[in-house]
Amino acid sequence: MRCLRVTLFALVLVCPMAMGEAAAEPPPAIPGLPQLPIPTDPGSILPDLQQWIDSVIPPPPIAAAPHPSGPMMEATTLTPGLAALRAAALPTPIGDPIFDAWPENLESFTAGEVVEVRDVSATAAPLVLVPIRQALLLKYRTTDSRGAASYATATLIIPATAWSGPGTRPVVVNNLPIDALGRDCTPGYTFAHGWSRNTSITDFLPPTTQLAALRGYAVLIPDHEGPWMAYAEPYVAGHAVLDAIRAVRGLRSDEFGDSRFGMTGYSGGAIATHGAVKLIDSYAPELAGSIVGAALGGVPADYEILARSMNANLASGVFIAATFGVGRERPEILASMNNLAQWAATSPLKDLCGSVFGAVGVLMLPIDIAANIPDPLHSEVASEIYTATRMAGMKSATPLYIYNGEQEFWIPAEGARNLYQEQCGLGVPAVYRSVLGEHIIAGGLGYPEAMSWLDQRLQGVPAPDEC
Repeated sequence: MRCLRVTLFALVLVCPMAMGEAAAEPPPAIPGLPQLPIPTDPGSILPDLQQWIDSVIPPPPIAAAPHPSGPMMEATTLTPGLAALRAAALPTPIGDPIFDAWPENLESFTAGEVVEVRDVSATAAPLVLVPIRQALLLKYRTTDSRGAASYATATLIIPATAWSGPGTRPVVVNNLPIDALGRDCTPGYTFAHGWSRNTSITDFLPPTTQLAALRGYAVLIPDHEGPWMAYAEPYVAGHAVLDAIRAVRGLRSDEFGDSRFGMTGYSGGAIATHGAVKLIDSYAPELAGSIVGAALGGVPADYEILARSMNANLASGVFIAATFGVGRERPEILASMNNLAQWAATSPLKDLCGSVFGAVGVLMLPIDIAANIPDPLHSEVASEIYTATRMAGMKSATPLYIYNGEQEFWIPAEGARNLYQEQCGLGVPAVYRSVLGEHIIAGGLGYPEAMSWLDQRLQGVPAPDEC
């Protein structure tokens, strides 16, 4: 712990240099520790700092990975050290088996097949505020980023209002911006256990769930980061969303088997929505006729763009957490972490919710301080991650409404516009709206028209095409 305190103090001292400002005087030497490097070439400070960190901080003590079976089967493809690091970096169990327990014989279940159901109406109803008939927490089989069997949870809210429209009751798939690393940070945990210090205000604002229920729509809220809380991994999220729809259709086929499903997601929820719409054709083609549209805003569709806009500024805490979240599913990222990052990744920090790690952005730390390779955001590993998560050339199987703040500085509109142009080129009916403001203001200003567009799709009105 002494090493960590000293190192964090040193990082605060060198942070201005890492941001491009030269230091007038080197910090005083600390007896027993290597001298902090002060290179004559300011451009070399980060590689030198990385080497200094690993010379000061030893690797964390990590137990060997469990025997590779069930959820750890992929450990057979990793080196023993990396397998152990990955196992130690996974989220801590929270004491509720519906979120923690790996189902037996999960591979024998089909994608979207329900494993367990819990009625959570008593705890969910006071949070939803509007009258509901029932709230169900579903645990179902899904698929991870590498095609292996996994599980996810989702909450189905059925309103008390009878459906008076044509056909069966439509369902709004509300992909919330979970943006978290711990299992008790999810909306499913909140609906099952009640409001807690880890509940995110974005689970309820904007009030999509409440407005949809008042409209007579059911609402499906997936915990789309999966059991490993793989924050920002679009394949995990996309699979979890599509399998949640399968789970509802299979569990209540009489009520929802022929329903229209419409998706929405903003920011972190847009990651899940983006992944889901691009995976329909290849992963769940039978849902193509049931998913009638998707509205997504503040869209983090291209992580290469975010590597320029979110690193070494007030968004750096979120950016580093998202990089680590993706690394839980793609361990090649974990292999590029230095000793300091390994200590953090295996400490209680691995269970933080977004409101906490977002505050770390005040340090404006570059991600280089967590890496053991030079210029990590321009490395071969980074290039592979950018390509995989961009999901370029994959066609949405449903019409799209895309919106983004024109003055966005952390999630620039460039990514959303590129997605719109890509999907138009692939023949997808799409609408794009440039909204005034940065992330929060644009989220509020763009919300009404996006929800109006989604409402029309759920009512059966054909989607406009502005391509």
